[in-house]
Amino acid sequence: MKKITLIPVAIFAIILIISSCKSGSTNKNTDEKSAENWIQLFNGKDLNDWTPKFTGHEVGENYRNTFRVEDGILRVCYDDWNEWDGAFGHLFYKTEFSHYRLRAEYRFVGEQTKGGPSWAFRNNGLMLHGQTPESMELDQLFPTSIEAQLLGGMKDMEGFDPRSNLNVCTPGTNIVMNDTLVERHCTSSISPTFYGDDWVTVEIEVHGNEVIRHLVNGEEVLSYNHTQLDPKDEYAKKLIPADGNLMLSKGTISLQAESSPTDFRKVELLVLDE
Repeated sequence: MKKITLIPVAIFAIILIISSCKSGSTNKNTDEKSAENWIQLFNGKDLNDWTPKFTGHEVGENYRNTFRVEDGILRVCYDDWNEWDGAFGHLFYKTEFSHYRLRAEYRFVGEQTKGGPSWAFRNNGLMLHGQTPESMELDQLFPTSIEAQLLGGMKDMEGFDPRSNLNVCTPGTNIVMNDTLVERHCTSSISPTFYGDDWVTVEIEVHGNEVIRHLVNGEEVLSYNHTQLDPKDEYAKKLIPADGNLMLSKGTISLQAESSPTDFRKVELLVLDE
């Protein structure tokens, strides 16, 4: 009986070792494959794959040289501005995407442009499922899109004011959370506040209009689904197709310029299976 019992145990142990080795090899191959498939939206050299659009200006005009590349950093700069004049800017990547994981490393630097909106202090964004820059109207402030909001902490007279990061805002759009249509403009995440000029890593995992997840430094802070056009919005209603389908399952990706200087040292994307 002892011999009969020991043989299966030994065999089982061998099987576990082999399975473990195969699993480790598979995970390694998957990680290597994922690393190979990341698309560097920002190449560290120039803005050749990007198109700017500023409020009140034609598509392609990089107003006051706001978007630029210096020392391998994609920068939103305001040193050529005397003061804020209402020209909100967006820098659009050339390709539309549907199912993907977007990762960016950013930091806020310097002072906000004189006269910039108070809410725009250390405020930028990654715009998802957006319209094309060519489809925007000349004086349109923001592209119809889903915004993953980038926020830095604010300091008031009484000390530090908590301010969550990677919230969701919805210019011309709506989302669903907990089976309820959310029509308010912004919804806060559960992230901590980030003060100072340190680099922050954010990720947005997008599965068409089924679910979108926001992660800050690897931790999920917000999720929602059923991204859709807002038929009440003056710009969005012009984008509704003939069949009346409001659902947004793909679109452009753009970076904002809202009066606060921002550095991006990495903007990369991993295409996911649909």
